[in-house]
Amino acid sequence: MSTPHAIAVAGCTGRMGQILIEAVLAADDCKLAGALDRAGSPLIGADATAFLGRSSGVAVQSDLRAGLAGVANGGTLIDFTRPEGTLAHLAVCRELGVKLVIGTTGFSAEQKAEIEAAAQDIAIVMAPNMSVGVNVVMRLLDLAARSLAEGYDIEIIEAHHRHKVDAPSGTALKMGEVVANALGRDLKTCAVYGREGVTGERDPSTIGFATVRGGDIVGDHTVLFAGTGERIEITHKSASRSTYAQGSLRAVRFLAGKSHGLFDMNAVLGLG
Repeated sequence: MSTPHAIAVAGCTGRMGQILIEAVLAADDCKLAGALDRAGSPLIGADATAFLGRSSGVAVQSDLRAGLAGVANGGTLIDFTRPEGTLAHLAVCRELGVKLVIGTTGFSAEQKAEIEAAAQDIAIVMAPNMSVGVNVVMRLLDLAARSLAEGYDIEIIEAHHRHKVDAPSGTALKMGEVVANALGRDLKTCAVYGREGVTGERDPSTIGFATVRGGDIVGDHTVLFAGTGERIEITHKSASRSTYAQGSLRAVRFLAGKSHGLFDMNAVLGLG
């Protein structure tokens, strides 16, 4: 039997962190080898699987080097936290030879450049959404945008839970990039993120975004192609964060044998 993939989880006491831990424990080819949480967390030092009523022997750590010791030199950290935290983790991963699966969103252009630079030394999968279904939808959007390039206004509507801190979501922005690229446009210049008051007639070259925040919505995304006489809507709705966890494990398996480079979920899924 092959050696299981050694995995550490950042933000291990949060909603996504706990789902990731459950997924790692349930996978025959993976093992939990590290658990990170912010300094000051009341769970520092506790067993990372205590919330399941189990004992793993892996303690929750705030010290990055201690928390990543079990994945040094070839293991993988899965990180769904916030940009500042991810970049702190990135620096230590680069030092220790730890691969990264990054599901964090909200990075600035400068922060993305830091990740690209680190990928010269370590292997990284970064995607705004790890769901297999969402990444298949991205391919559908590319096809739809190329086919509906004339006569259709494009709007992207996304909805998430009340605790999400960035808007629009990273997934919505990626959808916008896919559509804009298919149309030969630059999302930076054609995106409209809000409308209020007397806006005038809609510019047909723009891509609009609308954001909803409320309740416990895991993640809903719709791209609307509104023409004259018809509308085409391509929608993905997440009912559980477990889809993100399963996609993350596929990314971990993909990185096995990779020494460096920056990859997305298209590469992981073989979508080209």
